[in-house]
Amino acid sequence: MASLGLRADLRLAGALVILGFVVCHLVNHMLALVSLDAAIAGHDLLMEPWEGAVGTGLLLTAGLTHYVNALWAVYERRTLRMGSTEAWQLGLGVSIPFLMMVHLSGTRLGEVFLDLEPGYPSVLLSQWVLSPWKGVVQGILVLVVWGHACAGLHLRFAGKGWYQRTQAGLLALAVVIPTLALAGWISGGSSVIRAAGDPAWTARILAEAHMGPTTSADTLRLMLVGSGLHFLLIVVPLAARAARRLGGGRRPQLTHSSGRVMRMMPGATVLETLQDHGIPHASACGGKARCTTCRVRVRAGCDRLPPPGALEAAALSRIEAPPEVRLACQLRPEHDLAILPLLPSDAAAADGRLHGGMDGRERHVVVMFVDLRGSTTLGEAKMPYDMLFILHRFFQQMTRALAATGGHYSNFTGDGLMALYGLKTADARKAVAAALAGARRMVAGLETLNAELAMELAAPLRMGIGIHYGEAIVGTMGPPGAQIVSAIGDTVNTTARLEGLTKDQDCLLVLSAAAAAAGGLDFPGEPRHQVVVKGRVEPVEFLAFAAIPG
Repeated sequence: MASLGLRADLRLAGALVILGFVVCHLVNHMLALVSLDAAIAGHDLLMEPWEGAVGTGLLLTAGLTHYVNALWAVYERRTLRMGSTEAWQLGLGVSIPFLMMVHLSGTRLGEVFLDLEPGYPSVLLSQWVLSPWKGVVQGILVLVVWGHACAGLHLRFAGKGWYQRTQAGLLALAVVIPTLALAGWISGGSSVIRAAGDPAWTARILAEAHMGPTTSADTLRLMLVGSGLHFLLIVVPLAARAARRLGGGRRPQLTHSSGRVMRMMPGATVLETLQDHGIPHASACGGKARCTTCRVRVRAGCDRLPPPGALEAAALSRIEAPPEVRLACQLRPEHDLAILPLLPSDAAAADGRLHGGMDGRERHVVVMFVDLRGSTTLGEAKMPYDMLFILHRFFQQMTRALAATGGHYSNFTGDGLMALYGLKTADARKAVAAALAGARRMVAGLETLNAELAMELAAPLRMGIGIHYGEAIVGTMGPPGAQIVSAIGDTVNTTARLEGLTKDQDCLLVLSAAAAAAGGLDFPGEPRHQVVVKGRVEPVEFLAFAAIPG
C-alpha cells in the first residue's frame, strides 16, 4: 500500500515537471503577440534550458514516469467505468501521444533521427505554410494537453481548502493562458505567412533547419512509428486486464444498502465494483483516497477486512472516522461485505471534509442548552443593530468557553445555543466535568461582557443553563452545503425543558440527576426536584443552582 502513495507522488512530480515545460512553451507563444522576433528571443530564454542535457533528461524522466504510471493505473483498474472528470482526463491523456507525434516528428525526434535543426520560424513555416494540417493538430494538442492537466490538478487538489478558496482565480488562469497562447501562435503564423511570400526567406529558413524535399515523408514515417508504438503500449495493459478477468479466484459478494447484491472481481475495490454495476457512488478525487467522499460504513464483514493502507489511514484520520467506516476506493475485500454509503452520490470534494464519525448513530452524550434572559425586552429597548451587536458579543463569549473546554457548538436557537460534550470521549465523568467547566467559563464571559457594556445596558445580562446526560442520535444534519454536527432525541428535548426551568426556579443552572450521577457528583445538601417532560412516562429529577458548582 505504501507503493501506491509513492507512485502517486512520482506521477504528480512528473506531471508538474511536464506542466512547467508546457507553461514555458505557451508563454513563448504569447510573445508572438508582440512580434515574431520577440517570440524567437523568448524561445532562447524559455525553451533553451529544456533543450540542454539537464533539461532534456529531467523532461524525459518525468514523461516516462508519468506515462508508465498511467499505463499501470489502467491495468490496475477492474473497470473502465468512472466519473466524468476522470474519464475526460484519461481520454485526453490517451490521445496526447498521438497528437504529439505530429509535433515531435519535426522537432525533437527530427533532431535525433533526421538531423534536423528546427527553430521557431521553421516550425511555424511547417504548420502554417508547408503542411497546414499540422497546424490544426497543433492547436488541438494545446487544448488537449491543457485540458488533461487541468482535470488532473482538479482531481488531485479539489478537496484542499486553499483550492476551493482560489478556484475562481484558477479557473480564470485556466482560460486565459491557452487563449493568449493560441492567439500568439496565430499571430506568429500570420507573420510567417507574410514572410513566406519571399522565396528567399523561405529557402533560408528551410536551409537553416536542414529541411529538404524528403523531410515531409521522413517525418510522416516517424509519426506512424511513434503512434504505432503508443498504440501497442496501450493494448498491453488492456490485454492484461482481459486476461485477468478470465482468471480464477474467489469472487466475494458485495451487498449494497439499496438491496443490490453483486459479485466482485478479485482485487477490485468496492468503488470499482459499484461503478462496474452502474451504481452511482461519490468519488470527487477519482478514487485516489484524497477527498473521502466515497466513504462507506461496513455493516457486515468488518472484522475480516485488512487494515487500512497508509493513504486510506491518513484520509480516515483527518475526518476522525470510526473503525467501521472505510473508503470504497481503497477497500479490496476478500470476503463477503455489506456496505452503506455515507454521502450522496453527487457529493462534492468539500463534503468530504465532514466529520467521519458523525454520520448518525446512538451514543451517550452531555447536552447543554444556554439561553440569554430578557432578550425580548432588551430587543424592544434597543435598535436592531445594537441588539445584533449584543447578541454577537454574547455568542462570542459562549463559543470561546466551549472551545476552551472541549465543547461542540451545535445549534443556534435565537437568543441561545445548544452544545454537546463528550463527542471525542466515552468517559462520562470527563464529559460532565468539561460541561460544568464550560458553564463556569460562560458565566465569567458574561460578567466580562456586562462590565464592557455597562453604559449600554439598563440591567446586567443574565442567562440560564440546562445540562443533561443520556442517549441521543448524534450525527451530521441539515441541508447539503450547510450540514452541522448535532443531536436529536429525548435527551435533547429534556435538556431544553431543563433550561427553561431556570426561569421557574430563578436560578443559573439546572443539572439533571442523570448528569450528576454520570459525572460521579454528589450534592448532599442540595434539594432535588422533579418535572414531567412531554413524551416521557417517568419524571425527570434535577438540581437547581444559583452558581455553577465547583
